[in-house]
Amino acid sequence: MKEFLEDKIKDLIGQLQLRGDWDDFEVPKVVVERPRDLAHGDWMTNIALVLAKEVKKPPREVAQELCDALNEAAVENIKSVDIAGPGFINFRVTQKYLQTVVENIIEQGENYGNNDIHKGKRINNEFISANPTGPLHLGNGRGGFLGDVITNVLAKSGADIVNEYYLNDAGEQVIKLGHSVLKDDEKVYGGEYIDILNEELQHKDINTNDVRAIGEWAANEIVHTYLKRTTQDIMNIQFDNWISEKKDIVDAGFVDRAIEVLEKKELVFEKDDAKWLRTTDFGDDKDRVLVKSDGERTYFASDCGYILNKMERGFDELIEIWGADHHGYVTRFEAAARAIGFEGKIKFIMVQLVRLVKDGKEVRMSKRAGNVVYIDDLISEVGPDVARFFFLMQSIDSHMDFDLDLAKEKSSKNPVHYVQYAYARLSSILARSEELSIVQEDILNCDIGVLTNKKELELMRELEIFEEIVADIANTYYVHQLPHYAIELAEKFHSFYTECKVIDESDINMTRARLKLLYATKSVIAQTLNLIGVDAPEKM
Repeated sequence: MKEFLEDKIKDLIGQLQLRGDWDDFEVPKVVVERPRDLAHGDWMTNIALVLAKEVKKPPREVAQELCDALNEAAVENIKSVDIAGPGFINFRVTQKYLQTVVENIIEQGENYGNNDIHKGKRINNEFISANPTGPLHLGNGRGGFLGDVITNVLAKSGADIVNEYYLNDAGEQVIKLGHSVLKDDEKVYGGEYIDILNEELQHKDINTNDVRAIGEWAANEIVHTYLKRTTQDIMNIQFDNWISEKKDIVDAGFVDRAIEVLEKKELVFEKDDAKWLRTTDFGDDKDRVLVKSDGERTYFASDCGYILNKMERGFDELIEIWGADHHGYVTRFEAAARAIGFEGKIKFIMVQLVRLVKDGKEVRMSKRAGNVVYIDDLISEVGPDVARFFFLMQSIDSHMDFDLDLAKEKSSKNPVHYVQYAYARLSSILARSEELSIVQEDILNCDIGVLTNKKELELMRELEIFEEIVADIANTYYVHQLPHYAIELAEKFHSFYTECKVIDESDINMTRARLKLLYATKSVIAQTLNLIGVDAPEKM
Protein backbone atom coordinates (compact mmCIF):
# COMPACT_ATOMS: atom_id res chain seq x y z
CA MET A 1 0.00 0.00 0.00
CA LYS A 2 2.82 2.43 0.87
CA GLU A 3 4.50 2.23 -2.54
CA PHE A 4 1.11 2.13 -4.29
CA LEU A 5 0.04 5.39 -2.62
CA GLU A 6 3.39 7.08 -3.29
CA ASP A 7 3.17 6.18 -6.97
CA LYS A 8 -0.50 7.18 -7.17
CA ILE A 9 0.09 10.61 -5.60
CA LYS A 10 3.05 11.26 -7.88
CA ASP A 11 0.94 10.28 -10.88
CA LEU A 12 -1.89 12.62 -9.83
CA ILE A 13 0.53 15.52 -9.35
CA GLY A 14 1.71 14.95 -12.91
CA GLN A 15 -1.88 14.93 -14.15
CA LEU A 16 -2.62 18.23 -12.37
CA GLN A 17 0.43 19.73 -14.10
CA LEU A 18 -0.60 18.42 -17.52
CA ARG A 19 -4.11 19.76 -16.99
CA GLY A 20 -2.63 23.19 -16.25
CA ASP A 21 -3.85 23.39 -12.64
CA TRP A 22 -0.24 23.60 -11.45
CA ASP A 23 2.94 24.90 -13.10
CA ASP A 24 5.47 22.45 -14.43
CA PHE A 25 8.15 21.53 -11.87
CA GLU A 26 10.15 18.48 -10.93
CA VAL A 27 7.92 16.39 -8.68
CA PRO A 28 9.71 15.76 -5.36
CA LYS A 29 9.88 12.39 -3.66
CA VAL A 30 6.50 11.46 -2.22
CA VAL A 31 6.75 9.96 1.25
CA VAL A 32 3.82 8.04 2.74
CA GLU A 33 4.13 6.97 6.38
CA ARG A 34 2.03 5.48 9.12
CA PRO A 35 0.78 8.07 11.65
CA ARG A 36 1.72 7.47 15.26
CA ASP A 37 -1.93 7.73 16.25
CA LEU A 38 -4.30 5.42 14.34
CA ALA A 39 -7.05 7.98 14.96
CA HIS A 40 -5.40 9.96 12.16
CA GLY A 41 -5.83 7.11 9.71
CA ASP A 42 -3.81 4.21 8.35
CA TRP A 43 -1.41 6.29 6.24
CA MET A 44 -0.37 9.93 5.96
CA THR A 45 1.76 12.16 3.75
CA ASN A 46 3.17 15.67 4.10
CA ILE A 47 3.48 16.15 0.33
CA ALA A 48 1.14 19.17 0.37
CA LEU A 49 3.49 21.01 2.73
CA VAL A 50 6.42 20.12 0.46
CA LEU A 51 4.60 21.31 -2.68
CA ALA A 52 3.22 24.57 -1.23
CA LYS A 53 6.26 26.60 -2.27
CA GLU A 54 6.26 25.13 -5.78
CA VAL A 55 2.60 25.88 -6.49
CA LYS A 56 2.63 29.15 -4.51
CA LYS A 57 -0.46 28.26 -2.46
CA PRO A 58 -1.16 27.60 1.25
CA PRO A 59 -0.45 23.94 2.22
CA ARG A 60 -4.10 23.22 3.14
CA GLU A 61 -5.27 24.51 -0.24
CA VAL A 62 -2.71 22.26 -1.96
CA ALA A 63 -3.86 19.37 0.23
CA GLN A 64 -7.48 20.01 -0.72
CA GLU A 65 -6.69 19.91 -4.42
CA LEU A 66 -4.83 16.63 -3.95
CA CYS A 67 -7.66 15.20 -1.85
CA ASP A 68 -10.18 16.13 -4.55
CA ALA A 69 -8.00 14.43 -7.17
CA LEU A 70 -7.59 11.34 -5.00
CA ASN A 71 -11.31 11.08 -4.27
CA GLU A 72 -12.12 11.62 -7.94
CA ALA A 73 -9.72 8.84 -8.88
CA ALA A 74 -11.48 6.46 -6.44
CA VAL A 75 -8.17 4.91 -5.36
CA GLU A 76 -8.47 1.18 -4.90
CA ASN A 77 -8.68 -0.07 -1.28
CA ILE A 78 -8.83 3.49 0.12
CA LYS A 79 -12.03 4.21 2.10
CA SER A 80 -11.42 7.90 2.78
CA VAL A 81 -8.96 10.76 2.27
CA ASP A 82 -8.98 13.83 4.51
CA ILE A 83 -6.85 16.77 5.64
CA ALA A 84 -5.37 17.31 9.10
CA GLY A 85 -3.39 20.07 10.77
CA PRO A 86 -1.43 22.45 8.52
CA GLY A 87 -1.90 20.27 5.44
CA PHE A 88 -1.25 16.60 6.16
CA ILE A 89 -3.26 14.16 4.07
CA ASN A 90 -4.61 11.11 5.89
CA PHE A 91 -5.78 7.86 4.29
CA ARG A 92 -8.00 5.14 5.69
CA VAL A 93 -8.02 1.74 4.04
CA THR A 94 -11.10 -0.43 3.58
CA GLN A 95 -11.96 -3.36 5.84
CA LYS A 96 -11.84 -5.57 2.76
CA TYR A 97 -8.22 -4.59 2.18
CA LEU A 98 -7.25 -5.50 5.76
CA GLN A 99 -9.06 -8.82 5.45
CA THR A 100 -7.09 -9.49 2.27
CA VAL A 101 -3.91 -9.16 4.34
CA VAL A 102 -5.04 -12.16 6.43
CA GLU A 103 -5.78 -14.14 3.27
CA ASN A 104 -2.31 -13.33 1.90
CA ILE A 105 -0.62 -14.51 5.09
CA ILE A 106 -2.56 -17.78 5.07
CA GLU A 107 -1.77 -18.34 1.39
CA GLN A 108 1.91 -17.40 1.53
CA GLY A 109 2.82 -18.90 4.91
CA GLU A 110 6.49 -18.45 5.75
CA ASN A 111 7.00 -16.66 2.43
CA TYR A 112 4.86 -13.74 3.61
CA GLY A 113 7.10 -10.69 3.79
CA ASN A 114 9.58 -11.98 1.21
CA ASN A 115 10.85 -9.34 -1.21
CA ASP A 116 13.42 -9.03 -3.99
CA ILE A 117 15.27 -5.94 -2.71
CA HIS A 118 18.58 -7.85 -2.76
CA LYS A 119 17.68 -10.46 -5.37
CA GLY A 120 20.72 -11.61 -7.31
CA LYS A 121 23.19 -9.95 -4.92
CA ARG A 122 26.05 -11.88 -3.38
CA ILE A 123 26.80 -10.24 -0.02
CA ASN A 124 29.65 -10.79 2.42
CA ASN A 125 28.57 -10.08 6.01
CA GLU A 126 31.63 -9.82 8.24
CA PHE A 127 30.92 -9.35 11.92
CA ILE A 128 32.35 -9.85 15.41
CA SER A 129 35.89 -10.55 14.10
CA ALA A 130 37.32 -9.98 17.59
CA ASN A 131 41.03 -10.69 17.96
CA PRO A 132 41.69 -14.32 18.97
CA THR A 133 43.29 -13.15 22.21
CA GLY A 134 40.44 -13.87 24.61
CA PRO A 135 36.74 -14.72 25.04
CA LEU A 136 33.99 -12.56 23.56
CA HIS A 137 32.67 -9.66 25.64
CA LEU A 138 29.39 -7.70 25.76
CA GLY A 139 30.21 -5.48 22.79
CA ASN A 140 30.97 -8.55 20.67
CA GLY A 141 27.60 -9.95 21.68
CA ARG A 142 25.77 -6.87 20.52
CA GLY A 143 27.50 -6.85 17.14
CA GLY A 144 27.14 -10.61 16.83
CA PHE A 145 23.39 -10.72 17.26
CA LEU A 146 23.02 -7.69 14.99
CA GLY A 147 25.01 -9.34 12.20
CA ASP A 148 23.07 -12.57 12.50
CA VAL A 149 19.68 -10.86 12.19
CA ILE A 150 20.86 -8.78 9.24
CA THR A 151 21.73 -12.04 7.50
CA ASN A 152 18.27 -13.45 8.25
CA VAL A 153 16.52 -10.39 6.85
CA LEU A 154 18.71 -10.09 3.76
CA ALA A 155 18.18 -13.77 2.98
CA LYS A 156 14.43 -13.13 3.14
CA SER A 157 15.05 -10.25 0.75
CA GLY A 158 16.63 -12.44 -1.90
CA ALA A 159 20.34 -12.12 -1.09
CA ASP A 160 22.94 -14.84 -1.35
CA ILE A 161 24.68 -13.93 1.89
CA VAL A 162 27.82 -15.31 3.51
CA ASN A 163 28.51 -14.93 7.25
CA GLU A 164 32.21 -14.38 7.86
CA TYR A 165 34.49 -14.08 10.88
CA TYR A 166 37.95 -12.59 10.24
CA LEU A 167 40.67 -13.75 12.61
CA ASN A 168 43.47 -11.21 13.07
CA ASP A 169 46.08 -13.85 13.85
CA ALA A 170 49.13 -12.49 12.01
CA GLY A 171 49.97 -9.29 13.85
CA GLU A 172 51.60 -8.05 17.02
CA GLN A 173 48.64 -9.07 19.19
CA VAL A 174 49.63 -12.73 18.71
CA ILE A 175 53.08 -11.99 20.12
CA LYS A 176 51.46 -10.11 23.02
CA LEU A 177 49.29 -13.16 23.61
CA GLY A 178 52.40 -15.35 23.69
CA HIS A 179 54.00 -13.14 26.34
CA SER A 180 50.75 -13.19 28.31
CA VAL A 181 50.55 -16.99 28.30
CA LEU A 182 54.20 -17.16 29.38
CA LYS A 183 53.34 -14.58 32.08
CA ASP A 184 56.62 -12.77 31.49
CA ASP A 185 57.32 -9.05 31.91
CA GLU A 186 55.72 -8.19 28.55
CA LYS A 187 52.35 -9.81 29.28
CA VAL A 188 49.27 -7.85 28.22
CA TYR A 189 46.22 -10.09 28.61
CA GLY A 190 44.97 -11.57 31.86
CA GLY A 191 42.15 -13.61 33.27
CA GLU A 192 41.21 -17.18 34.05
CA TYR A 193 41.60 -18.27 30.42
CA ILE A 194 45.26 -17.12 30.44
CA ASP A 195 45.86 -19.20 33.58
CA ILE A 196 44.34 -22.23 31.83
CA LEU A 197 46.48 -21.72 28.72
CA ASN A 198 49.58 -21.30 30.86
CA GLU A 199 48.83 -24.60 32.57
CA GLU A 200 48.20 -26.37 29.25
CA LEU A 201 51.43 -24.99 27.82
CA GLN A 202 53.39 -26.98 30.39
CA HIS A 203 52.24 -30.15 28.65
CA LYS A 204 52.94 -29.01 25.07
CA ASP A 205 56.08 -29.58 23.04
CA ILE A 206 56.55 -25.89 22.14
CA ASN A 207 59.82 -23.95 22.39
CA THR A 208 59.21 -21.51 25.25
CA ASN A 209 61.70 -19.11 23.64
CA ASP A 210 59.53 -18.85 20.51
CA VAL A 211 56.95 -16.32 21.69
CA ARG A 212 55.16 -16.11 18.34
CA ALA A 213 54.79 -19.90 18.18
CA ILE A 214 53.27 -19.86 21.66
CA GLY A 215 50.98 -17.00 20.67
CA GLU A 216 49.83 -18.81 17.53
CA TRP A 217 49.14 -21.98 19.51
CA ALA A 218 47.23 -20.00 22.16
CA ALA A 219 45.23 -18.10 19.51
CA ASN A 220 44.20 -21.39 17.90
CA GLU A 221 43.11 -22.73 21.29
CA ILE A 222 41.09 -19.58 21.96
CA VAL A 223 39.39 -19.81 18.55
CA HIS A 224 38.20 -23.36 19.16
CA THR A 225 37.64 -23.28 22.91
CA TYR A 226 36.03 -19.87 23.20
CA LEU A 227 35.20 -18.10 19.94
CA LYS A 228 33.63 -20.96 17.97
CA ARG A 229 32.00 -22.54 21.01
CA THR A 230 30.51 -19.23 22.15
CA THR A 231 29.23 -18.12 18.74
CA GLN A 232 27.92 -21.46 17.53
CA ASP A 233 26.77 -23.24 20.68
CA ILE A 234 25.85 -20.38 23.02
CA MET A 235 24.91 -17.43 20.77
CA ASN A 236 23.52 -19.72 18.02
CA ILE A 237 25.34 -17.86 15.26
CA GLN A 238 26.63 -19.95 12.38
CA PHE A 239 29.53 -18.60 10.34
CA ASP A 240 30.03 -19.89 6.82
CA ASN A 241 33.71 -18.91 6.86
CA TRP A 242 36.37 -18.40 9.48
CA ILE A 243 39.07 -16.49 7.61
CA SER A 244 42.57 -16.57 9.07
CA GLU A 245 44.61 -13.46 8.32
CA LYS A 246 47.83 -15.48 8.48
CA LYS A 247 46.82 -18.62 6.60
CA ASP A 248 44.13 -17.42 4.19
CA ILE A 249 45.38 -13.90 3.43
CA VAL A 250 49.11 -13.51 4.18
CA ASP A 251 50.42 -17.04 3.52
CA ALA A 252 48.04 -17.41 0.55
CA GLY A 253 49.74 -14.45 -1.10
CA PHE A 254 46.81 -12.00 -1.13
CA VAL A 255 48.75 -9.22 0.61
CA ASP A 256 51.63 -9.32 -1.87
CA ARG A 257 49.22 -9.60 -4.79
CA ALA A 258 47.21 -6.61 -3.54
CA ILE A 259 50.38 -4.53 -3.35
CA GLU A 260 51.28 -5.61 -6.89
CA VAL A 261 47.83 -4.56 -8.13
CA LEU A 262 48.23 -1.17 -6.49
CA GLU A 263 51.77 -0.75 -7.85
CA LYS A 264 50.57 -1.48 -11.39
CA LYS A 265 48.01 1.28 -10.95
CA GLU A 266 50.87 3.59 -9.92
CA LEU A 267 49.22 4.25 -6.56
CA VAL A 268 52.22 3.18 -4.46
CA PHE A 269 55.16 5.44 -3.71
CA GLU A 270 58.27 5.19 -1.54
CA LYS A 271 59.13 7.55 1.29
CA ASP A 272 61.47 7.06 4.28
CA ASP A 273 62.37 3.60 2.91
CA ALA A 274 58.73 2.52 3.26
CA LYS A 275 55.99 1.86 0.69
CA TRP A 276 52.89 4.04 0.89
CA LEU A 277 49.47 3.91 -0.75
CA ARG A 278 48.00 7.15 -2.09
CA THR A 279 44.77 6.80 -0.15
CA THR A 280 44.34 10.58 -0.27
CA ASP A 281 43.42 10.09 -3.94
CA PHE A 282 40.34 8.24 -2.66
CA GLY A 283 39.12 10.48 0.14
CA ASP A 284 41.43 9.55 3.04
CA ASP A 285 42.90 12.33 5.17
CA LYS A 286 46.45 11.02 4.72
CA ASP A 287 48.37 8.35 2.81
CA ARG A 288 48.91 4.99 4.50
CA VAL A 289 51.95 2.76 4.89
CA LEU A 290 51.79 -0.64 3.20
CA VAL A 291 55.33 -1.89 3.87
CA LYS A 292 57.49 -0.57 6.70
CA SER A 293 61.15 0.36 6.26
CA ASP A 294 62.16 -3.04 7.70
CA GLY A 295 60.10 -4.85 5.04
CA GLU A 296 57.26 -5.83 7.37
CA ARG A 297 53.74 -5.61 5.91
CA THR A 298 51.37 -3.42 7.91
CA TYR A 299 47.92 -4.38 9.17
CA PHE A 300 46.58 -1.99 6.53
CA ALA A 301 48.33 -4.08 3.89
CA SER A 302 46.52 -7.13 5.26
CA ASP A 303 43.26 -5.21 4.86
CA CYS A 304 44.13 -4.66 1.21
CA GLY A 305 44.80 -8.36 0.81
CA TYR A 306 41.50 -9.23 2.47
CA ILE A 307 39.60 -6.85 0.19
CA LEU A 308 41.22 -8.48 -2.84
CA ASN A 309 40.25 -11.89 -1.43
CA LYS A 310 36.61 -10.79 -1.14
CA MET A 311 36.67 -9.30 -4.64
CA GLU A 312 37.91 -12.54 -6.16
CA ARG A 313 35.12 -14.45 -4.40
CA GLY A 314 32.64 -12.34 -6.36
CA PHE A 315 30.80 -10.31 -3.73
CA ASP A 316 28.60 -7.42 -4.86
CA GLU A 317 28.34 -5.91 -1.41
CA LEU A 318 30.41 -5.98 1.77
CA ILE A 319 28.89 -5.44 5.22
CA GLU A 320 31.44 -4.46 7.86
CA ILE A 321 30.15 -4.47 11.46
CA TRP A 322 32.80 -2.87 13.64
CA GLY A 323 33.12 -1.54 17.16
CA ALA A 324 32.69 2.21 17.59
CA ASP A 325 36.40 2.51 18.46
CA HIS A 326 37.21 1.55 14.84
CA HIS A 327 35.36 4.50 13.36
CA GLY A 328 38.61 6.11 12.27
CA TYR A 329 39.42 3.11 10.05
CA VAL A 330 36.33 3.46 7.84
CA THR A 331 37.72 6.06 5.44
CA ARG A 332 41.03 4.27 4.87
CA PHE A 333 39.25 0.94 4.32
CA GLU A 334 36.95 2.52 1.76
CA ALA A 335 39.93 4.19 0.11
CA ALA A 336 41.77 0.87 -0.11
CA ALA A 337 38.73 -0.84 -1.65
CA ARG A 338 38.37 1.88 -4.29
CA ALA A 339 42.09 1.81 -5.03
CA ILE A 340 42.15 -1.96 -5.52
CA GLY A 341 39.08 -1.77 -7.75
CA PHE A 342 36.12 -3.01 -5.71
CA GLU A 343 33.11 -1.64 -7.58
CA GLY A 344 30.40 -2.86 -5.23
CA LYS A 345 28.84 -1.30 -2.18
CA ILE A 346 30.39 -1.27 1.30
CA LYS A 347 28.08 -0.82 4.28
CA PHE A 348 29.75 0.07 7.59
CA ILE A 349 27.81 -0.42 10.82
CA MET A 350 29.45 0.88 13.99
CA VAL A 351 28.39 -0.85 17.20
CA GLN A 352 28.19 1.45 20.21
CA LEU A 353 29.22 0.51 23.75
CA VAL A 354 27.22 -1.63 26.18
CA ARG A 355 26.99 -1.39 29.96
CA LEU A 356 25.54 -4.06 32.21
CA VAL A 357 23.25 -2.32 34.69
CA LYS A 358 21.61 -3.55 37.91
CA ASP A 359 19.59 -1.28 40.19
CA GLY A 360 20.59 1.61 37.96
CA LYS A 361 24.31 1.03 38.46
CA GLU A 362 26.94 -0.57 36.26
CA VAL A 363 27.97 -4.04 37.46
CA ARG A 364 30.67 -6.60 36.77
CA MET A 365 29.82 -10.27 36.75
CA SER A 366 32.77 -12.08 35.22
CA LYS A 367 35.14 -14.09 37.37
CA ARG A 368 37.64 -14.45 34.54
CA ALA A 369 38.82 -10.84 34.41
CA GLY A 370 38.42 -7.89 36.72
CA ASN A 371 36.89 -5.39 34.28
CA VAL A 372 35.36 -7.45 31.47
CA VAL A 373 31.90 -9.01 31.15
CA TYR A 374 32.01 -11.99 28.81
CA ILE A 375 28.98 -12.73 26.66
CA ASP A 376 28.75 -16.40 27.62
CA ASP A 377 28.66 -15.42 31.32
CA LEU A 378 25.74 -13.09 30.62
CA ILE A 379 23.88 -15.70 28.58
CA SER A 380 24.29 -18.29 31.32
CA GLU A 381 22.74 -15.74 33.70
CA VAL A 382 19.70 -14.62 31.65
CA GLY A 383 19.35 -17.22 28.86
CA PRO A 384 20.05 -16.98 25.11
CA ASP A 385 16.60 -15.73 24.06
CA VAL A 386 16.57 -12.88 26.57
CA ALA A 387 20.16 -11.85 25.82
CA ARG A 388 19.56 -11.77 22.07
CA PHE A 389 16.22 -9.93 22.28
CA PHE A 390 17.55 -7.30 24.71
CA PHE A 391 20.67 -6.59 22.66
CA LEU A 392 18.54 -6.11 19.54
CA MET A 393 15.90 -3.83 21.08
CA GLN A 394 18.13 -0.77 21.17
CA SER A 395 19.13 1.12 18.03
CA ILE A 396 22.74 0.30 17.21
CA ASP A 397 23.44 4.04 16.84
CA SER A 398 23.15 4.62 20.59
CA HIS A 399 24.95 3.43 23.69
CA MET A 400 23.14 0.68 25.53
CA ASP A 401 22.41 -0.14 29.14
CA PHE A 402 21.58 -3.84 29.49
CA ASP A 403 19.03 -4.00 32.33
CA LEU A 404 19.98 -7.15 34.24
CA ASP A 405 17.01 -6.89 36.61
CA LEU A 406 14.46 -6.78 33.77
CA ALA A 407 16.33 -9.46 31.82
CA LYS A 408 16.03 -11.88 34.77
CA GLU A 409 12.33 -11.10 35.25
CA LYS A 410 10.26 -14.20 34.46
CA SER A 411 6.91 -12.43 34.07
CA SER A 412 5.26 -10.60 31.17
CA LYS A 413 7.16 -7.47 32.29
CA ASN A 414 10.06 -9.01 30.41
CA PRO A 415 9.40 -8.13 26.72
CA VAL A 416 10.76 -11.46 25.46
CA HIS A 417 8.43 -13.47 27.66
CA TYR A 418 5.56 -11.14 26.77
CA VAL A 419 5.95 -11.96 23.08
CA GLN A 420 6.60 -15.66 23.67
CA TYR A 421 3.53 -15.86 25.90
CA ALA A 422 1.45 -14.43 23.06
CA TYR A 423 2.72 -17.16 20.77
CA ALA A 424 2.07 -19.87 23.37
CA ARG A 425 -1.47 -18.54 23.94
CA LEU A 426 -2.13 -18.60 20.19
CA SER A 427 -0.90 -22.17 20.04
CA SER A 428 -3.12 -23.13 22.97
CA ILE A 429 -6.26 -21.63 21.40
CA LEU A 430 -5.62 -23.30 18.06
CA ALA A 431 -4.91 -26.62 19.78
CA ARG A 432 -8.21 -26.24 21.67
CA SER A 433 -10.05 -25.76 18.37
CA GLU A 434 -8.63 -29.07 17.14
CA GLU A 435 -9.83 -30.78 20.32
CA LEU A 436 -13.32 -29.45 19.58
CA SER A 437 -13.09 -30.95 16.07
CA ILE A 438 -13.22 -27.58 14.34
CA VAL A 439 -11.62 -28.66 11.06
CA GLN A 440 -8.51 -26.66 10.15
CA GLU A 441 -9.30 -26.84 6.44
CA ASP A 442 -12.70 -25.26 7.11
CA ILE A 443 -11.00 -22.50 9.12
CA LEU A 444 -8.41 -21.65 6.48
CA ASN A 445 -11.00 -21.62 3.69
CA CYS A 446 -13.68 -19.64 5.53
CA ASP A 447 -14.92 -16.14 4.66
CA ILE A 448 -13.56 -13.53 7.10
CA GLY A 449 -15.91 -10.78 5.98
CA VAL A 450 -17.57 -11.01 9.40
CA LEU A 451 -14.43 -9.62 11.08
CA THR A 452 -15.31 -5.96 11.55
CA ASN A 453 -14.65 -5.43 15.26
CA LYS A 454 -12.23 -2.59 16.06
CA LYS A 455 -9.80 -4.97 17.81
CA GLU A 456 -9.89 -7.39 14.88
CA LEU A 457 -9.10 -4.62 12.42
CA GLU A 458 -6.29 -3.26 14.61
CA LEU A 459 -4.71 -6.71 14.70
CA MET A 460 -5.00 -6.97 10.90
CA ARG A 461 -3.33 -3.56 10.49
CA GLU A 462 -0.44 -4.75 12.63
CA LEU A 463 -0.04 -7.93 10.58
CA GLU A 464 0.26 -5.83 7.42
CA ILE A 465 3.20 -3.90 8.89
CA PHE A 466 5.42 -7.01 8.88
CA GLU A 467 6.13 -6.70 5.15
CA GLU A 468 7.14 -3.07 5.61
CA ILE A 469 9.42 -3.87 8.55
CA VAL A 470 11.30 -6.54 6.60
CA ALA A 471 11.69 -4.28 3.56
CA ASP A 472 12.84 -1.33 5.64
CA ILE A 473 15.47 -3.37 7.51
CA ALA A 474 16.68 -4.77 4.17
CA ASN A 475 17.41 -1.16 3.17
CA THR A 476 18.49 0.43 6.46
CA TYR A 477 19.82 -2.48 8.58
CA TYR A 478 17.91 -1.05 11.58
CA VAL A 479 17.09 -4.42 13.10
CA HIS A 480 15.79 -2.96 16.38
CA GLN A 481 12.49 -2.57 14.54
CA LEU A 482 11.91 -6.33 14.71
CA PRO A 483 11.75 -6.78 18.51
CA HIS A 484 9.67 -3.62 18.82
CA TYR A 485 7.31 -4.93 16.16
CA ALA A 486 7.08 -8.28 17.97
CA ILE A 487 6.06 -6.47 21.18
CA GLU A 488 3.49 -4.34 19.36
CA LEU A 489 1.99 -7.34 17.55
CA ALA A 490 1.79 -9.28 20.82
CA GLU A 491 0.05 -6.31 22.43
CA LYS A 492 -2.50 -6.10 19.62
CA PHE A 493 -3.19 -9.82 19.95
CA HIS A 494 -3.59 -9.69 23.74
CA SER A 495 -5.95 -6.72 23.35
CA PHE A 496 -7.99 -8.59 20.73
CA TYR A 497 -8.17 -11.70 22.92
CA THR A 498 -9.40 -9.70 25.90
CA GLU A 499 -12.36 -8.25 23.97
CA CYS A 500 -13.19 -10.90 21.36
CA LYS A 501 -14.33 -14.40 22.28
CA VAL A 502 -12.61 -16.68 19.80
CA ILE A 503 -14.34 -20.02 20.19
CA ASP A 504 -18.11 -19.58 20.35
CA GLU A 505 -19.95 -22.80 19.57
CA SER A 506 -23.16 -20.82 19.03
CA ASP A 507 -21.60 -18.93 16.09
CA ILE A 508 -19.41 -21.27 14.06
CA ASN A 509 -18.86 -18.75 11.23
CA MET A 510 -17.44 -16.14 13.59
CA THR A 511 -15.40 -18.81 15.38
CA ARG A 512 -13.80 -20.00 12.15
CA ALA A 513 -13.09 -16.44 10.99
CA ARG A 514 -11.40 -15.49 14.27
CA LEU A 515 -9.41 -18.71 14.30
CA LYS A 516 -8.25 -17.89 10.77
CA LEU A 517 -7.09 -14.50 12.01
CA LEU A 518 -5.18 -16.29 14.79
CA TYR A 519 -3.52 -18.69 12.33
CA ALA A 520 -2.27 -15.63 10.42
CA THR A 521 -1.14 -13.94 13.64
CA LYS A 522 0.70 -17.04 14.82
CA SER A 523 2.45 -17.31 11.45
CA VAL A 524 3.69 -13.71 11.57
CA ILE A 525 4.82 -13.87 15.20
CA ALA A 526 6.69 -17.09 14.40
CA GLN A 527 8.41 -15.43 11.44
CA THR A 528 9.31 -12.38 13.50
CA LEU A 529 10.83 -14.46 16.29
CA ASN A 530 12.62 -16.62 13.72
CA LEU A 531 14.22 -13.54 12.11
CA ILE A 532 15.27 -12.32 15.56
CA GLY A 533 16.62 -15.78 16.34
CA VAL A 534 14.45 -16.35 19.40
CA ASP A 535 12.49 -19.50 20.25
CA ALA A 536 8.73 -19.60 19.60
CA PRO A 537 7.41 -21.92 22.37
CA GLU A 538 4.13 -23.77 21.96
CA LYS A 539 3.74 -23.86 25.75
CA MET A 540 4.97 -21.71 28.63
